[in-house]
Amino acid sequence: MLILHCPYCGVDADETDLHAGGEAHLKREGPGSTDDDFEDYLFLRENPKGVHFERWRHVYGCGKWFLAARCTNTLEVFGTYSAQTTEPPQEIKDIISEKRSGWSWGNLS
Repeated sequence: MLILHCPYCGVDADETDLHAGGEAHLKREGPGSTDDDFEDYLFLRENPKGVHFERWRHVYGCGKWFLAARCTNTLEVFGTYSAQTTEPPQEIKDIISEKRSGWSWGNLS
């Protein structure tokens, strides 16, 4: 079972208390974007076997959204952090690098 730590209320919640919200760190396209950019935003997603960054909502707790870094193979959680960040904190990237050398995700590594 997947257990994530909510960075807001400090609770370790299992997946039945949470709701997955898809890929994290998406660049949202605005009114001035091209059709191709908007299509990419709507439909193209990372779907890796390995390190992945996701949005989660603590539905049966504080109700807030947060982000998680985890491995899709093993369900190993590298860390959780505030949803208001534009990229994963360096400490989480360092943890991933220690455990999975050579990892990459989108334009991160």
